[in-house]
Amino acid sequence: MPEDTGARPLVLLPTYNERENLEGILDAIFAVQPDFHVLVIDDASPDGTGELADRRAAADERVAVLHRSGKQGLGKAYVAGFEWGLAHARGYTHLFEMDADFSHDPRYLGALLRACTEGGADMSIGSRYVPGGGTRGWPWHRQLLSRGGGLYARTLLGLEIRDPTAGFICFTRRVLETLDLHALATRGYGFQIELKYRAVRAGMRILEVPIVFVERERGQSKMDAKIAAEALVKVLGLRLRG
Repeated sequence: MPEDTGARPLVLLPTYNERENLEGILDAIFAVQPDFHVLVIDDASPDGTGELADRRAAADERVAVLHRSGKQGLGKAYVAGFEWGLAHARGYTHLFEMDADFSHDPRYLGALLRACTEGGADMSIGSRYVPGGGTRGWPWHRQLLSRGGGLYARTLLGLEIRDPTAGFICFTRRVLETLDLHALATRGYGFQIELKYRAVRAGMRILEVPIVFVERERGQSKMDAKIAAEALVKVLGLRLRG
């Protein structure tokens, strides 16, 4: 597909202790999208994820690695990846956010890209809460946290996006060049809400694409009560600032 549209896509893959999943997710991405490139953004994983990514990058020119000095939060990892992608000589036209733990199925990458290249979106979201979307393998408390957090964000910020906490996203270059990335204040998963809110405020056209989100099978989730609390506070702060 990239050859037909002129798109040059880059998938940003933040990792922290994802050694068990990394090679598998890279293989799965290239199986469905062999012309995509991937940037692994590793936060000095103690399990050797970064070293494994380096070996893969040395063997495959489609893979690059950005090493960071430690675990600094998902938001900062993505901002670093956005800046890397925008500055790259290849001139990437579309940058993706995606989890490395198979919660986000690579088979949806094509639909997210088409929503931008054919559907006219500035930004497309892999959504669990539009017709055709859903979750699989989630306990009730994860369902409650996700749906409650989404309702909270939509209500306070006036968002029409059905899944404001979603983290499977395709951005056109225009979005990332327009937004002040360093103004994004949230470090954890609340970053996803803040980024969408700022994109809406900037007049970007956003489309939601149905996906089924699957609970990870290997490794541990990075979501905890502290990260959820930060998101709640940051959303309220955005509302108060108007």
